[in-house]
Amino acid sequence: MCGRYASSRKPEDLVELFDVASWDPKETLAADYNVAPTKDVFAVLERPIREQGPDPVRQLRVLRWGLVPSWAKDPSVGVKMFNARSETVHEKPAYRRAFSTRRCLIPADGYFEWHTPEKRPGEKAPKKQPYFVTPKDGSQAAFAGLYEFWRDRNIPEDDPAAWITTCTIITLAAEEELAHVHPRMPLILPRDRWDDWLDRSLTEEDELTALLAPPAPGLMELRPIGPAVGNFRNNAPELLDRVEPEPEDAGMLF
Repeated sequence: MCGRYASSRKPEDLVELFDVASWDPKETLAADYNVAPTKDVFAVLERPIREQGPDPVRQLRVLRWGLVPSWAKDPSVGVKMFNARSETVHEKPAYRRAFSTRRCLIPADGYFEWHTPEKRPGEKAPKKQPYFVTPKDGSQAAFAGLYEFWRDRNIPEDDPAAWITTCTIITLAAEEELAHVHPRMPLILPRDRWDDWLDRSLTEEDELTALLAPPAPGLMELRPIGPAVGNFRNNAPELLDRVEPEPEDAGMLF
């Protein structure tokens, strides 16, 4: 799964990196080193801009993390829909339409996971060890995502306040080097797959499911970090610093 990640790049840098053609500087976010579900996040997507005609335009947008299906009665369902499984995303009612026509890239520095060591007989339950999983070469990760529009029926349709745009991150089975920490990981798309993932003309299920192939293994660093990341209110670059875990037998008396 992916329930926390970091995203610190400036929007101007993301515009250049992802070849964005349209970005409203009023839609900006500060660096966030502890992104949690329901927060606003950057996403790259392609869709027409009404004032510019019918052709899709690559845009950098601010969306809410936690997808709310268009048919949901209440947007609170998005709290639990921050991830979508790659194995079933094409068939689940909440995701299948978005998978066909509303795909996005979610920029990230990396993501967080927590590992709980096995409990030894007679010992207290061990503490969870947090890790930051990030590209070894320092490059920007691009999570495969989906986005959706939801309208509040109590507000007139032409009122912008009636609409929210939300997103989810697609996950898949973790590669071998990471699976001992958590069995799932976000689908990180290589650069040569970005254009196809955003291409709205690709709608055939076979073509789309082919894009869900796992990335090459061995590209990610598994970095132990300190426990402060566990509180989403903590938000500073120091959260990503390496902190070597104590040996499992630390503190034992001999």
